[in-house]
Amino acid sequence: MSRKPGSAASKPRRGFDRERAQWVASALTPWFLATQRDLSWRRTRDPYAVWVSEVMLQQTRVETVERYWSEFITRFPDVGTLAAAETDEVLAAWSGLGYYRRARLLHQGAKLVVAELGAQLPRDAEGLRRIPGIGAYTAGAIASIAYDQPEPLVDGNVARVLARFEAVATPSEQLATAPWLWDGCAAILREGSPRILGQALMELGATVCTPRAPRCAACPLAEHCRAKAAGVTAEIPAVRERAASPTERWWALALMHDDAVLLVQRGEAGLLARMWCLPLVAIPEASTVPDRTAVAAIVMGKLGSLRPIGAPVVHVFTHRRWEVHVVVASVRSATPLRDPLTPQTWLREHERPAGGLPTLTRKLLARVWAQATV
Repeated sequence: MSRKPGSAASKPRRGFDRERAQWVASALTPWFLATQRDLSWRRTRDPYAVWVSEVMLQQTRVETVERYWSEFITRFPDVGTLAAAETDEVLAAWSGLGYYRRARLLHQGAKLVVAELGAQLPRDAEGLRRIPGIGAYTAGAIASIAYDQPEPLVDGNVARVLARFEAVATPSEQLATAPWLWDGCAAILREGSPRILGQALMELGATVCTPRAPRCAACPLAEHCRAKAAGVTAEIPAVRERAASPTERWWALALMHDDAVLLVQRGEAGLLARMWCLPLVAIPEASTVPDRTAVAAIVMGKLGSLRPIGAPVVHVFTHRRWEVHVVVASVRSATPLRDPLTPQTWLREHERPAGGLPTLTRKLLARVWAQATV
C-alpha cells in the first residue's frame, strides 16, 4: 500500500499541495505509457502537427480526426505550406470536419507565424496565445506536448478528472476556466514530463474518468480520489442544463439543369462562410409549401414546378439547429441567379467544387441525387 498524500479532508479541496501533485504524477506516468491509445498525432513532436491535431480535436470526435489529420498533414506538411495555400484549398481539406471557422483561423495563424515569427511556433504558452485561433488550452497543449514545457492545459476532460480527484462540488469551480484547475494542472506537470502528464490527464478523462459511469476500477488515481471515497463520482461534475438551441427553417433550392444542380458560395461571415451550399430561402413560420415569390426574387428565368422531396434534413450547429426542406425545380438557364456577384457553380453527381463541401451540403445533395434516380 502506497503512502497517502496529504490528509483526507471531508470538505472540497481547491488545489494541490506538492506531495499530492507528486503522487498524481507518479501514478499517471506509468499508466499512460502502458495504456495510451495509438493516435496518429502522438507519433510526432512537431509543434505544427500538434497544433493541427488540437484544432481538429475541438468539438470533434477522435475517430473523426483520425480520418482527417494524416491527410491534412500530407497535403500541408509544414506551416509554410499551409500559409501559402489558398483558402479554398484549406477548406477543401477540412471539408466534412465541420466548424469551418477553425480552419480559417488555423490558416490565418499559419500566415502570421510565417510572416512575423520566421515560420517557428513559440515555445511558451504566452507567445502561442498571440496567434489567431490559439487560446489558453491549445497554447498549453502545444507547449507541453511538443516542447515538454510545464504549461497547463485544461479542457473538459482534465477539469472533470481534477474536480473528482479533489471532490470539488461547487459547479463554478468545476468549469475548465476555474483558476484552481489551471494551477493544479501546472503543479502536476512540474512533477514529471509535461509531454506525458498533459496527455495522461486528457486520456484519463476521455477513456476512464468519463462523464457518466466512470471506470473507477481501472483508474490509476482511484486510491486517493476524494469523490470516489465519498461516493459522489456521479454528482461531480454537476449536471448543467443547456438552453435549447433555436431552430431555423429553410427551403434548400435544388435547381436542376442538364443533370447538374446549382451551388452557391456563401458569404465571408456567418455559418458555413465561404462554403458551397444549395441556395437557401427562409421559411415563414406558418409556411407549408415553397414560396414562388421568394424563389423568383433570387432566380432568373422560368422555373419549373417546385417539388419538395422527403423529410427535412436536420443539421445541428454549436448554438442553433437548422431544419432544411429540399425543394427541386428545373431551370432553363445555366445562369439563374439574379445577383451576378454571388459565386456559383453547376455540379454533377460525384463532382466536387474547389473548396470542398460541408457536411450539410453533402446531406442535401444525397437527397437530391437519390430522388433523381427514382
